[in-house]
Amino acid sequence: MTAPEAEPPVLLVVADSLAYYGPKGGLPADHPRIWPSLVAKELGWRVELVARIGWTSRDAWWAITQDPRVWAAVPQAGAVVFAVGGMDSLPSPLPTALREQLRYIRPPALRRVVRSGYQWLQPRLSKLGRPVALPPKLSVEYLESCRDALAAIRPDLPVIGTYPSVHRCDAYGRVHVGREPAVRALEAWSSQKAVPMVDLAAAVRDNVFSDRANPDGIHWGWDAHEEVAAAMIDAIKNVRRPVPSTESGAE
Repeated sequence: MTAPEAEPPVLLVVADSLAYYGPKGGLPADHPRIWPSLVAKELGWRVELVARIGWTSRDAWWAITQDPRVWAAVPQAGAVVFAVGGMDSLPSPLPTALREQLRYIRPPALRRVVRSGYQWLQPRLSKLGRPVALPPKLSVEYLESCRDALAAIRPDLPVIGTYPSVHRCDAYGRVHVGREPAVRALEAWSSQKAVPMVDLAAAVRDNVFSDRANPDGIHWGWDAHEEVAAAMIDAIKNVRRPVPSTESGAE
């Protein structure tokens, strides 16, 4: 009898919609052209994408602690990517809780009126640039809680973070003054906790400001997914590279 082949490692990605939207809209989690699939294919791994539109670092924490798919993936994970934080830095002049609760308003006619009012106000008030959906300090606290929780179970498990993307989205008034404070906070966290980071903005900027991106001005085209995948593959390979052993003792 031959021994059963070992299962390939899992790439666990906790993300927002940037991970699974293409140039024409949302796609299945196993679509071959989104960046998590490209990374997993290159590494010979399986991918577990846990993501939803609008997710922030706070939602990542809820996913880590409450989603049984995450619990199942962690023991087999080869690396975890926190591809959240971009939404945190976007202007949110109306309370985030209001946006999240719109779906529960009844009756439907009232819900449509309230949603229309929200959609009218959001881009106009976003030109103020603040407040953002989550302050940088709070974003980092949630990410560190996620990292710390995983380290308690799998101290050997590599964790990769991301710096926010860029956008030209009318729904946010084409304003992103919250990005630089978010980057500074994430840089400090990365340095303190030795978390490798992938700069999404550097990977996707050319695409976002071209006609190859999604017309909504925030999601990406295929070449952006390819650039993000290339950067992510490098980060994962670097963090998993064996450290050369040193021999001690006199000859």
